[in-house]
Amino acid sequence: MTDHKGGAPEIPEAGPRRAGRRRGRRSPVPLPLLLPGLLGLVFLVLPLAGLLVRAPWSDLPAQLTSPAVWQALRLSLVCATLATAVTLVLGVPLAWLLARTEFPGRRLVRALVTLPLVLPPVVGGVALLLALGRNGVAGRWLDQWFGVTLPFTTAGVVVAEAFVAMPFLVISVEGTLRAADPRYEEAAATLGASRFTAFRRVTLPLIAPGIAAGAVLAWARALGEFGATITFAGNFPGRTQTMPLAVYLALQSDPAAAIALSLVLLAVSIAVLAGLRDRWTATS
Repeated sequence: MTDHKGGAPEIPEAGPRRAGRRRGRRSPVPLPLLLPGLLGLVFLVLPLAGLLVRAPWSDLPAQLTSPAVWQALRLSLVCATLATAVTLVLGVPLAWLLARTEFPGRRLVRALVTLPLVLPPVVGGVALLLALGRNGVAGRWLDQWFGVTLPFTTAGVVVAEAFVAMPFLVISVEGTLRAADPRYEEAAATLGASRFTAFRRVTLPLIAPGIAAGAVLAWARALGEFGATITFAGNFPGRTQTMPLAVYLALQSDPAAAIALSLVLLAVSIAVLAGLRDRWTATS
């Protein structure tokens, strides 16, 4: 391309190069946004820094190996794992129904599934007690027909944790199912596979990363559950006293043990965040 004076041809600058230059020029951050942003960061980091600074690092091994702390830690790990297993067995089929089928009231069902996310945990514990307690809507029949009593038992801890953790799994798996191409399942059906066989042999391998992410989130949520557990299962050492409950109790009599247990929960949270970094902390 030459100009009207007959000069040398004018070569336009390459698009990607120009775009790179535009990206390289960063406008200054406005002070009204910078200061609140930094204050927000300090607000979130300062409590964690206080926990690390005040931690009894020299006594930490002794605190973590004490019988009471180890008992609460073991019970928490077992109950959180069992609760995650319950959420997998019940939550994956529920997510498939929400993502792959059309039925009346599906939006209402999805709202009910996600309700425990915004429901105060103590309210969830009260609801479980009224539903599954000895005089509850379903609990009385469990007691009379099968002799099963859930409140204030280890099984009650598992139920309470599964109740608050299942929405995390369902939301993760449903999102993965909606992103997966349903034509693979249709192709399996044309080859003679039943719908359940297509789900088991085709869909499950496709959505395995979403199931794993949802299971990790559910496990972490179950491990840190407090309100529903103490309301529905109580706080009995060795039977229903999980780590969050032990932290609450130890804070009144043994702050060093409370800090040690808090550090364990903090380490678990960091590990979960690191494991899900591609989903939560990825940047464009």
